Amino acid sequence: MHQQDLAQGYGSVYLPFALEHKYPHADCEWIWQFVFPAERFSKDPRSGIVHRHHLHESGLQRAIKRAVRQAGVQKRVSCHTLRHSFATHLLENDYDIRTIQELLGHKDVKTTMIYTKGISYFRARDNIVRSEMPLNVLNRGGRGVRSPLDS
Repeated sequence: MHQQDLAQGYGSVYLPFALEHKYPHADCEWIWQFVFPAERFSKDPRSGIVHRHHLHESGLQRAIKRAVRQAGVQKRVSCHTLRHSFATHLLENDYDIRTIQELLGHKDVKTTMIYTKGISYFRARDNIVRSEMPLNVLNRGGRGVRSPLDS
């Protein structure tokens, strides 16, 4: 979609004023493009430039609810459920708790440690000592999650 928008002259995104002036062509770079772009273009009232903006959070929430309903899932699922699942899966795969803290944007690692409670329960249920899990995760160090953009 981004390449198509660039070809049509609409490949830029709205950036805060200071960034727009500091990095004049950053608005067309891949790194600034939205993960969930809007279907339609919109006109920036400040500059008059036509951009593709990001999908509004309520639109994403509706899309998730619709997908859950169509999939026949009976449990409540939200955007936050996906965030929680992401963190839980990282913990299950022994990723470093500090990396997960950073990815989730938590200021205090105690907030991130909440995710270890469920993991500890399931590991204990599977005959793994509960107290091993947090130390195991805390001592992993250096095994962070890499984005394709980090390459």
